[in-house]
Amino acid sequence: MNSPKQILIIVLSLLTVGLMVAIFYSPIWWVSLTAPNYPEEAFPDGVRINFHMNGVFNGCKKVEKTEITEEIALDCVHEMDTINHYVGMYPIAAGGVIEKAFSPFLMSLLAMMVFGFMCRKPRLRMALLTVGFAAIAIWMYMTFYGANGLKLQNTGYLTALVSALDQDTEKESEEAGIGSGEALIARLKAAMEKTSGQTSPAAASKDTSEKENSIEHLKNTFLKDQERKPASEREEWNGSGLQMLSWHYRKNLGRYFNNPAEINPMADKMTLASHVVFWGIIAAMLLLIFGARRNSGLLYWLLVLVPMALPLFFIIEYSGWLWWYGHSLNEMGAFTVKPFMPTVFGDGKVAQFTTHSYPHTGFGLMVLLAVVLAVVALLRRKQLREQDSR
Repeated sequence: MNSPKQILIIVLSLLTVGLMVAIFYSPIWWVSLTAPNYPEEAFPDGVRINFHMNGVFNGCKKVEKTEITEEIALDCVHEMDTINHYVGMYPIAAGGVIEKAFSPFLMSLLAMMVFGFMCRKPRLRMALLTVGFAAIAIWMYMTFYGANGLKLQNTGYLTALVSALDQDTEKESEEAGIGSGEALIARLKAAMEKTSGQTSPAAASKDTSEKENSIEHLKNTFLKDQERKPASEREEWNGSGLQMLSWHYRKNLGRYFNNPAEINPMADKMTLASHVVFWGIIAAMLLLIFGARRNSGLLYWLLVLVPMALPLFFIIEYSGWLWWYGHSLNEMGAFTVKPFMPTVFGDGKVAQFTTHSYPHTGFGLMVLLAVVLAVVALLRRKQLREQDSR
């Protein structure tokens, strides 16, 4: 029979797993640019973007004022990319590529670690971790290496990939013989149909989910891109997460600065790093299962310490990628600036722009998660000491 202390540990552990789910679907951090040429009347939040675990999304809202009429909100991810590329910065989608692709597996890994720490009996803990980690490993392998693995990815991740590629719509339309004006009109018509709840006959006859639509869009864009290459360099579509990660990263690096001699080595390194991360996660799982065989030792306490440090991991990750953006400036940018560190927290100034960088709801949930897990760790420590004193 479980003691009151053990019951409290179980309840709090389940609460933290629920918090992890909420964190995954919540914006973690927001960044905004304000400038005189982006008046507050039209841009009440400036050019704002939201960082999630699985991607970077539009933070601008549709302006609804008497003097301003908008059918759809401005996509501020695109707008910020346009601003940044003038000083040689790569698109936002070029950062955190592996982290975003592996985010569902990493969060599931953290949840299983909490479940493991929740168990008091080593044998039960090892069995639970073995089954849970095996399920995550199979899911991760099928998604990353398996054919059509993108079907096992989350919708938000795929939506962010599509959004990044849509910035090339005008270029692709012109290559297909469609003028930029016609392409713009077509996009506006599509947006108006979506806003008014109307659908075209073609759309109405195709009953597909948002995820399937995103995958189809990515596939078509991939195949069109392959058609532009020499036959010897073309790649067959297999729909795996690895193929998409490598190709999509290469496309984003070359969106504004299409220099293959510079881009290809960067893309190859990112692809290699993704393999290392995959097998590194597998190795970490095996190590944690080994450490779960007893109620003591560093490996045992890592089951709770690693999830507890999630806010710290995010800040380190976020800061690292900001450094990369500011120190990997391409020489093809319209203006030459010295490498710089973008603002991590608070307000800063870059040329005529004021930057704002602050935590969002998800980061607050991360801090709450850390506090609750700290309580769980203290309860377990006290529980183990009581057992040892008997």
